[in-house]
Amino acid sequence: MKKPYRRAALALLAGVALPFSVSAQEVGTASTTKGATAETVTTQLPRSVRPSHYDITVTPDAKAMTFAGKAAITVDVVEATQTVTLQAAELTIAKAALTKSGKKAGTPTVSLDEAAQTATFTFAKPIAPGSYVLAIDYAGKINTQAYGLFALDYKAADGSAKRALFTQFENSDARRFMPSWDEPFYKATFGLKTIVPTEEVAVGNLPVESRKDLGGGKTLVTFGTSPKMSTYLLFFGLGDFERKTKIAGDTEVGVLTKKGDLAQADYALGASADLLPWMNEYFGEKYPLPKLDHIAAPGRSQFFSAMENWGGIFYFENAMLLDPKIASNALRQRIFTVVAHEMAHQWFGDLVTMSWWDDLWLNEGFASWMESRAAAKFHPEWHPELTATGERERAMDQDAYVTTHPIIHHIATVEEASQAFDNITYAKGEAVIRMLEAYAGSDEWQKGVQAYMARYKHSNTVTDDLWREIDKASGKPISQIAHDFTLQPGIPLVKVTSSCAAGSTTLALEQGEFTRDRADKQPLAWRVPVSAAGTDDTRAETLLQGKGSLKVAGCGPVVVNAGQSGYYRVLYDAKTFAGLVKGIASVQPVDQLGILNDAVALGYAGNQPMADMLDVVKNLPANASPQVMERAAKVIGGLADFAKDNAKRKAALSRFATKRLLPVLNTLGWEPKADEQATAGDLRATLIDTLGALGEPSVVAEARRRFADPASIDPSVKVAVLTVVAKNADAATWDKLHTMAQEETSAQVKTTLYSLLGRANDKALADKALALSLTDEPGVTTSPVIVSAVGGEHPEQAFDFVLANYDAVMSRVDSSGATRYVGRLATGSSDPAMPAKLDAYAKQRLAAGSRRPVDEAIAKIQNRIQVGQTRMPEVDAWLAKQGY
Repeated sequence: MKKPYRRAALALLAGVALPFSVSAQEVGTASTTKGATAETVTTQLPRSVRPSHYDITVTPDAKAMTFAGKAAITVDVVEATQTVTLQAAELTIAKAALTKSGKKAGTPTVSLDEAAQTATFTFAKPIAPGSYVLAIDYAGKINTQAYGLFALDYKAADGSAKRALFTQFENSDARRFMPSWDEPFYKATFGLKTIVPTEEVAVGNLPVESRKDLGGGKTLVTFGTSPKMSTYLLFFGLGDFERKTKIAGDTEVGVLTKKGDLAQADYALGASADLLPWMNEYFGEKYPLPKLDHIAAPGRSQFFSAMENWGGIFYFENAMLLDPKIASNALRQRIFTVVAHEMAHQWFGDLVTMSWWDDLWLNEGFASWMESRAAAKFHPEWHPELTATGERERAMDQDAYVTTHPIIHHIATVEEASQAFDNITYAKGEAVIRMLEAYAGSDEWQKGVQAYMARYKHSNTVTDDLWREIDKASGKPISQIAHDFTLQPGIPLVKVTSSCAAGSTTLALEQGEFTRDRADKQPLAWRVPVSAAGTDDTRAETLLQGKGSLKVAGCGPVVVNAGQSGYYRVLYDAKTFAGLVKGIASVQPVDQLGILNDAVALGYAGNQPMADMLDVVKNLPANASPQVMERAAKVIGGLADFAKDNAKRKAALSRFATKRLLPVLNTLGWEPKADEQATAGDLRATLIDTLGALGEPSVVAEARRRFADPASIDPSVKVAVLTVVAKNADAATWDKLHTMAQEETSAQVKTTLYSLLGRANDKALADKALALSLTDEPGVTTSPVIVSAVGGEHPEQAFDFVLANYDAVMSRVDSSGATRYVGRLATGSSDPAMPAKLDAYAKQRLAAGSRRPVDEAIAKIQNRIQVGQTRMPEVDAWLAKQGY
């Protein structure tokens, strides 16, 4: 799933620990334990009975928001047992029967455990080992949020009300659709049938095998039988859809949208058709299903963009459709990378699946890495190597606090599995893979990946299964380095002292740990692949443990972590850093970003003067890469967050931003040029947003002038222009934006406009937006977006509003992210009272095992307060010294 978040279960949002099976060999054993195998990882079910095939028939009643189901599950009883326990949540079971070779083998009594989300079938006498069919008649409910079988309501092009149905099962919600062994280890084949309105289109993992008219406007749709797969990958969708296809090799690639939107899916369809043959070749295993559909759904989630159901990938529209009203390079890049990410899952996750959620990163980290590889192959003009540094920063932003966790960590509850869909799993996973691939060699890495796919296809693994194949293919100690970076949290810090003699530079290296709040603890240790390069690209490499050294030819500036493939921070001695700043124009763009990112992080943490990062921003060349200059703008924007209540600081920052950024915007102009770089539009939008947020008069005035005729705003900067207007809105402007949202026909643009209503600097207007979020007007999936937008500008106001209207707000929030949502709203606060308020909220509303996101928010708020007190005075001094 695209970064970072997916689904979870409703009943266990409090973090209730489900009971581990006594037969799981070692209750609580995780893949972090040496010698773990797919057979010994955690399970929450007895392993005495295992499914091999499901025949599911579902009849949804979209109007009543319920469905009826019949399941015939072929099971293998591997040891005699009197009970069969599987998972079921919010289902009612009418009857059940067990047969063997078509003959009755027992009629069980059924007991449901709502807290454990299980159904237990108890028989009068033990069942002997063998193959059986467990038949179950059951019923369930259709949800309004994206878990289990859920409904999304929308307005059709003609204004009529429509309702579409979809499923979302990851991580633990297939049990809301069918009684099942709803854990990744229990792979089986699936046959799915559904009785649906004849005029609607049903879509599943496999192509439709047959349709039978049942009369009365109903049709029985039968899909083909799936390969062996985990329950969370099953998919069903139903609605007033249109479909378009292309053939890619032996596979039919399709896109489905609500009627009227099909043309907006052409870009995703073309990308998918290009990507599939390339991925077939890279992985060395052909995509095994006859079709691959991409399904666009109206609405939005706070926590995920898409889901990699095998053969039927689900997307919210803003991650798949290229709406011409807001088409930009950034949107094209987003669509391409989301499609590539979800397609990569068809191998990493679907074909080969982690045995338990401890190893979720085998899905998400690798799909994130593959999307970057795909961009490098098909869109080198986007410079994905620069984008990758931003992903690494997202990971390090979480990993620098004591509240972080290792990439591989034990998952004990459904809620803990839900919370694992975070920047450590996705972005740190991707960054570590990039580092290991660079160390192993790309060809050797690919050979190892192909061997892994060939050996484990249609089965389950733990991470060490992959490392063994990479070790063999590369002949290098990949697993040793990988264990250091995946089994413990944190970020290495490489301290560099350079000296030059006899025409070469010697770098003395010493390893420590970069942290924002763990300074009093013993630093962790890693085996760190370190590379260094001079400006003439002379290179040297070492595997650093503790202390070491490197020698690079020449006496010019030397960049450590050259190419930025390493997952570590670099702290140069003052003289070396000054030399790099002076010669920054001769440094490669990816290393300009690396130097700036490290200086920013080290400055905020107190390891380096804040002046150093500002000197980098000041000295970047006028023709710096758009992505480098975009990062520089965001550095200034980040400082502006610490100036909201300090008019003098905000004015000084605005003057600095005007001097540094406005000439770049003036050169770019407000309209795209035919010959500009592909990423120039992204920079243009960021500059408009940043300068507008700082209140730069000419930018605010120009944004307002263009807003007078919204239809004339170029799509590539439309969101940026509207954001500036929204942030600086008065009551009349806010009302105009509100009217635009009400009248907008594009679902994507409508959601964007509603979210912008929450961006106003004026707290009274923010209150109006919050009140609007509790009405039916924006739509149930858009309301939480409005509240989050207010949280970005006024975190205390949004937090207090949610607590005052808790049930009303949380009923609109995806259940999978409920424990994360409130903490996120408050993360940008600098109020000393907020940590205690968050702690009180967690104690009242959350179980102990579910409060990590709140603790993360508390840690960041405490650090923000410290930064405001100790680091921002250095910024003020630098601005004053520079004359701002």
